[in-house]
Formats: sequence, C-alpha cells, structure tokens
Amino acid sequence: MTEQLTILLVVIPLVFAPITAIFKSHKVTWSITLLVSITCFAISCLILSHVIDGSHVIYELGGWRPPWGIEYKIDSLNALIAVIVSGIALLSSIYAYASVPEEIGKQIYGLFYAAFQLCLLGLLGIALTGDIFNLFVFLEISSLSSYALISMGQDRKALTAAFSYLVLGTIGATFFLIGVGFLFAASGSLNIADIAERFESFDDMQLVVTAFIFILLGIGLKAAVFPLHSWLPNAYGYAPSVVSVFLSATATKVSIYVLIRVLFDLYPIAYWVEMLIPQILLSLGCVAVIYGSYRAWQQNEIKRLLAFSSVAQVGYIIIGLSLLSETGMIAGILHLFNHALIKATLFMGAGMVFYRAHTTYLHEIRGFGASMPWTFGAIVLAGLSLIGVPGTVGFVTKWYLLESAVAQQKWIVVAAIAIGSVFAIAYVWKIVDAMYFNSKRKLHISQVKSGDVSVAIAPRSMGIALWVGAIACLYFGLYTSIPTDAAQSVAKALLGAYTQGAN
Repeated sequence: MTEQLTILLVVIPLVFAPITAIFKSHKVTWSITLLVSITCFAISCLILSHVIDGSHVIYELGGWRPPWGIEYKIDSLNALIAVIVSGIALLSSIYAYASVPEEIGKQIYGLFYAAFQLCLLGLLGIALTGDIFNLFVFLEISSLSSYALISMGQDRKALTAAFSYLVLGTIGATFFLIGVGFLFAASGSLNIADIAERFESFDDMQLVVTAFIFILLGIGLKAAVFPLHSWLPNAYGYAPSVVSVFLSATATKVSIYVLIRVLFDLYPIAYWVEMLIPQILLSLGCVAVIYGSYRAWQQNEIKRLLAFSSVAQVGYIIIGLSLLSETGMIAGILHLFNHALIKATLFMGAGMVFYRAHTTYLHEIRGFGASMPWTFGAIVLAGLSLIGVPGTVGFVTKWYLLESAVAQQKWIVVAAIAIGSVFAIAYVWKIVDAMYFNSKRKLHISQVKSGDVSVAIAPRSMGIALWVGAIACLYFGLYTSIPTDAAQSVAKALLGAYTQGAN
C-alpha cells in the first residue's frame, strides 16, 4: 500500500493543477490548493514513519524494473525532504488565503494556484525519483513554475528578478543536462543506483569527470551555493509574500538534496575526495556564512535581509556536508529541516508587515512593533532560531556543526560560525530596533481606509500559519527526536561504506 502512495505525491498535484487553472474564483482555487497540500503532507508523513528506521519503499513505474524503467526509491532522506516540501506548502496555502488577494490580480488567481501546485509537483518529484534524467524533468517543472510565481508580484522589479532567475536557472539546468548526457554516454544508464553499482567499470573515462563538473556547477546555481547565488536576493525579495515563504523554505533545500544524491549516491565518495571537492566546498561554505550574514546586516529592507541570510544558511549546510563525518552530516541534513521552518516563519512575518503597512523597509516601519505585538513576537522567536539561541532549532544545527568541526580541529569552521552568528545577532537586532526602539512618531499606514481604529489588522489565517511556524521553531528545538532520527539514519546510510574504509 505504501508503495502506491509514493506515486500519489506526484499524481495529485499533476491532476489538480490544470483543473485549478480553469477557475477564477479565489475561494475555489484556494480550496483546491489547500486540499492538495493537506493530502500530500499526510502521505509524506505516513511514508516517513515507514522509512525512518532505515528501511526503503520502492515503486517501479509501469511495472518496468530498473534500470530500464523509472524507479521511485524512498529512504529517510527522500521522505524528510517530502515532508519539508509538503509541510511548507500546507503552511503557505493557509497563509495564502488572505495574502494572495492583496498581492495578486484577481484575473490570474487560477493561474497562480496552478503554478503553485506545479511547483509543489516538481519539488516532490525531485525528492522521489531514482532516475537522474527524470530528476532533471522535475527540476525544470519546479523552476519554470517558480519563474511564473515570482513574476506575478505587483512590484515591477519582480519581472526583472524573475527574468534574472530564468537566465541563471536555465544556465544551471543546461549544465546539469550536459552532465547527465556525458554520464549516460559513459555508463549507458540513467538510474542512479545502477550507475553507482557499475561505476568502477567506467570511472577512468574523461567523460565521467567532465559530467561531474557540469552537474556540480548546475546544481550549485540552482542551490544558490556561493558564489553562484546572485539570483536569490532579488527573487525572494520581490516575489509575492506567499511565494517568498514557499520558495525560501523549499527550492534551495531540494537542490541541496540533489547535491547530496550526486555526491554520496551517484559518485563514490573516494572519487571526488581525490579531486579536493570537500576542501573546496568547505571553503565556499565558510565564505558564504560570513558574506551572506554581512550582506544581510547591510540591508534596509526585511525581505532582502532575509534573502541574503539564506545565502549564509546554505553555507552552513554545505559546511556540514563537506566535513564528511556523521555528526557533520547530521548537522547538514537537520538544517535542511530547521532552516525551512525558520525562514518560512520569518517571510510570513514580513508578509504580514507588508499586508498592514504596504512596505517592509525598516526606516518606514519604525515603532510598528506596538501595533503588531503577536506578529513581531513570532518574528523575534524565529530570529532567535536564526541566531542559534539554545532551545531553538537553529541551536541544534550549530551544536552538531561545532561538535564535528572541533573533533576534526577545523578551527576555520568554528571561526566562520562564530562570525556568522555575531552578524546574525546584528541583523536580527536591526529588525527589533526598528520595530520597538527606533521612533516615537506615529506610523503612517498607506493604502487603507482612515478613521477606523481596527484598520488593516492582519487576518487570522495569516497569524495562525505564522505561529504554527514559530511554535515549530521552538518545539523542534526542544524535542528533536523526529528530525534527528531521520538525519542520523541518512548520515549512517550515506557515510557507512566511506567511514568503514577510513577506519
């Protein structure tokens, strides 16, 4: 039964997306999207419960056995990514009920929600498939729908941001496809497990090295790995609020998942260790943490501040993967989950500020904290998680990272984490300072009716979604068993053969 459920994660949004596009009513299109999100989240949680102990769920499409047919092979890593994507989609759907009518033209409600479902379809498909070309197809489905979602923002800069993302995303996709083509020419297969099993028979071919470089560059662009991150700040900064929430928490995480599959499942670890890839990734990760945090501190607009912060957070994940230890791998996998919660919550808070004040520039919302105490309380809680305060999800990641770095005497990593955390304190405080302490003047709220004391109060649906995210940041910081068990299962599976060989 569980095997058949895996394909439903792709089929359900695929069936309902064109149906959604037919309707123009916001309530109808939103209701369909919410139903799709709830169903996908429930299925993802059920699958995770079956594989969290290290077992696998395999589904062969059309009854064709791999490597001739497409195989969906689900382990704890796939399932965790599916839970992240579908869970954030559910939160975003709840949040969208009031957010979308405020920021999206009424004539394109159906198209917007159809694009949202297609993006969900693509991201879930990437997580499930065991075929590298099928992975590329889903990668493009998610990317194309993302370009459309970003371009629907009211700010004209959203079109520029979407176009920039399209150009760089297309370059990344082209590099990835060229790499897949070279690898197919060398191996004669597109099934990841089959290629890995027969890798020794063709590992000395120049095509294999070339394929690896192209695939790595393509994924690096999609995942916004420093210095291939230039599309990210504008894309997240100018997109509609609900799009920023969804993409910031899922798109780069799924791309990093692809990177993990390539590095630890497709290519043998020893193969790319000889190419000094761990040292290169470790260096890029440390620079990303410092650079992203510094650029975030420089910003005067909340969404761009959070976007640059994402560059730093991707750096933390890359550091965890490049340490090649079980503790470091646990940190990297955990941060896929933890950062998704943190950044979704922060972007939801920024969206609620925009809903009320029609601006997210810090100098224009000075003293606004008193008007939205619950919203800014959630923002502060998520901000503390971003810093890594004990009791929050961010602390769990940094603890594992520091433990692994100290065990390997990687003092540069320790220094990068410390510097990044100091900058995180600075830019989170920048938001708090603007909200509570920076002005005694009365805030002018634009584009709303005057003469009403309850004017522009944020809707309850947005507040519910926001506080679900904020409470999750605290809950999973105190009770870490579910994501930690999944991360430990993944780390042991991916590093088992390598660590045994090292010993």
